[in-house]
Amino acid sequence: MSLRTRTATAARTPRPPKRRLGAPVLDAVLGAATRRPRRIAMLSVHTSPLHQPGTGDAGGMNVYIVELARRLAAQGIEVEVFTRATSAALPPAVELAPGVLVRHIDAGPYEGLKKEELPAQLCAFTHGVMRAWAGHRPGYYDLVHSHYWLSGQVGWLAAERWGVPLVHLMHTMAKVKNASLAAGDTPDPAARVIGETQIVRAADRLIANTDDEARDLIGHYDADPAKVAVVHPGVNLDLFSPGPDGIETGRARARAALGLPADAFIPLFAGRIQPLKAPHVLLDATAELLRREPRLRPRLLVPVVGGPSGSGLERPEALQKLAARLGISDVVRFVPPVGQDRLALWFRAASALVVPSHSESFGLVAVEAQACGTPVVAAAVGGLPVAVRDGVSGLLIDGHDPADYATALQRLAADAPLAARMSRAAAEHARGFGWDATARATAEVYAAALAERRRRLRSGHVH
Repeated sequence: MSLRTRTATAARTPRPPKRRLGAPVLDAVLGAATRRPRRIAMLSVHTSPLHQPGTGDAGGMNVYIVELARRLAAQGIEVEVFTRATSAALPPAVELAPGVLVRHIDAGPYEGLKKEELPAQLCAFTHGVMRAWAGHRPGYYDLVHSHYWLSGQVGWLAAERWGVPLVHLMHTMAKVKNASLAAGDTPDPAARVIGETQIVRAADRLIANTDDEARDLIGHYDADPAKVAVVHPGVNLDLFSPGPDGIETGRARARAALGLPADAFIPLFAGRIQPLKAPHVLLDATAELLRREPRLRPRLLVPVVGGPSGSGLERPEALQKLAARLGISDVVRFVPPVGQDRLALWFRAASALVVPSHSESFGLVAVEAQACGTPVVAAAVGGLPVAVRDGVSGLLIDGHDPADYATALQRLAADAPLAARMSRAAAEHARGFGWDATARATAEVYAAALAERRRRLRSGHVH
């Protein structure tokens, strides 16, 4: 689609209606628009921050919301996260951490709904958010921060109703994903593209994980460059680390704790099992590596940590069958999704993390693994060239040819000094990504959105 066509399409997308505020509401909003918000409403419709990453639709976004909310609260900004209830047994509200409350909203059947079916439940979800807000005084929430396009649709309406700024983070974008689909994957529908375009026009600020993502927002969705702020995600450096005694000792202890051979070469996949993440590339690369280096087989172990998700649910045993066809079932170990503490052990134990995704807005697992002193072999897509320093903390691969991944793994397996240098560089590189810095930068985006809203309120130009 040409720039002119994109611009024309965006022009047909309805703008949010102008909101005229009465004097009492205007005074309340102006009073709330201080440099930093006191309390924000954070929206995560399709996946709860309480869900374990690697299960269902839970992944990096869940980690992002949990860590960001905790760090914002620690910096004096209260956070209430609204998410869809997936069980009748869930309490209406759960304290995730001091200053962080998770509110469960009834919207549709508790179980059995796919993410693609959730747009039909957005009205019910919005109603639940409004009911929760109605019990508070005016100006209770200073700002809305929505995650993913489903939440953005609700956030757009909530921000308009409450007269507060909307800050949105896409996490993934339909146009970007559709441009790099995995074989057999289904493109995101036009409804999502339209929804994302509406959110881009409605939001006061858009947060992008990387400069490339910012360019995608501007190029694919005609976002106003002045509204786009780049804030890198972080990593929990207390949890994801080599351990107190260094990388080699930490790796040995992790392998002992997991029952893994001390001298094994262990390329690891960790994430949701779906075509977008392309775990099959690692299996194909493993078969190729063994064809080249058959003597490596006795000390090769390939863990795949995660569960089926998205279109991967249609063929939940596809990877196991692929491993059998390739004749590598003896070296591949399938591990169900694990909690963050256990995941840190797997990262420490691995010789390399392999991230062959077709699209990644950032790739949190890549930074988490590096923080544990583990180099990364990854596709050079999305935010991964930011997350990984090519040739220093890992190796980036153009495309998804398993032979190229086999070559990268062959280098690491054969060159112990290279692997050791990359391990040290990986830990050093990851130290530049901390959630405290992410939270501070996000709070600055909030402050800018509030200041802009206050200026527009005083001038009488608020959409």
